[in-house]
Amino acid sequence: MGASAVGGTRARRWRLLLLLAVAAALTPGTWIKTPRGELTDNRQILAAERLPELPRKVGVFEVGGVWRLQSPNRHFGGYSALLMLDSGRLLAVSDSGRRVEFTPPDEGPTRPQFNFFVRPTAEKLLHDAESLTRDPASGQLWAGYEQKARIERLDDQLRPTGAVSPPEMRGWPSNAGAEAMVHLADGRFVVLAESDPDWLADDRPGLLFPSDPVAGSTPLAFRFAGPDGYEPTDMAQLPDGRVLILLRAIDLLPPRIAGKLLLADPAKIRPGEPWRGEAIATLEDPFPPDNYEGIAIVPSPGGDLVIWLISDDNRSAYLQQTLLAKLVWRNEKGARTGRAPR
Repeated sequence: MGASAVGGTRARRWRLLLLLAVAAALTPGTWIKTPRGELTDNRQILAAERLPELPRKVGVFEVGGVWRLQSPNRHFGGYSALLMLDSGRLLAVSDSGRRVEFTPPDEGPTRPQFNFFVRPTAEKLLHDAESLTRDPASGQLWAGYEQKARIERLDDQLRPTGAVSPPEMRGWPSNAGAEAMVHLADGRFVVLAESDPDWLADDRPGLLFPSDPVAGSTPLAFRFAGPDGYEPTDMAQLPDGRVLILLRAIDLLPPRIAGKLLLADPAKIRPGEPWRGEAIATLEDPFPPDNYEGIAIVPSPGGDLVIWLISDDNRSAYLQQTLLAKLVWRNEKGARTGRAPR
């Protein structure tokens, strides 16, 4: 659950008093799961309906499209992480241990492949995958599980090859840990908690691992300070080394979900100090707002970047849905530098 964006410490105090009421009114799927077809429905169907009347731009990005995704498949919904695979297909993972691989809807039929992401007999608390990152050279993936403060490594066939519960993450909130994680091109890993154990804190804990966390590397601890009231839900690295951090907030008055994209430089992470970035887009009306929790970045010829976002519907059919958004960050100079536009 995100924080209030009303303002500063006062807003956080309001959240302490009104969080349950707002959550029940705004996101009933958090508490009430809406039935999604038959529990045995394994049909490989994924419909993508393009939404009309979209804004031309949001922040620095052109809006390439937003699609409402729907499926009767029992594995569908609740997506909290997103990756682009070498095949050019998207991989989305849910907080209930499910996954779907599909072709972007603007490139033809989606041809989905639904399945479990983790073993269906595994401990329930290990199903809650909230973050996902990948090494393009080896194809290995790392998943972050917030309930257990655990990081799992998988091979390119999604077979587990190891896991770790870093002691530095043991004090993180059980429902807000390892919410965002990225494997940097230089081999380091950045992991952010969604919130701080102290709900009145203005920032939240982060860890910078010098190498694979599962291999036992010791992280550097720092603090992440995002825009007031916004909490990180995912992040991905740009070709120039900076990262885009996806953030979410819940406004109390009027009740709504909003999002932001924050540009930050991992080179500026310092032990014990707040890591900050620059907000370059706000995801709110007229851009279709929702609970965006997954981000994937894909470089294009000419230096443009395609940013894919996916929302977590909390498996509710009331006020949330599964949206897939495509944003394009144009390289105005048109140089094939492989670097992000500045």
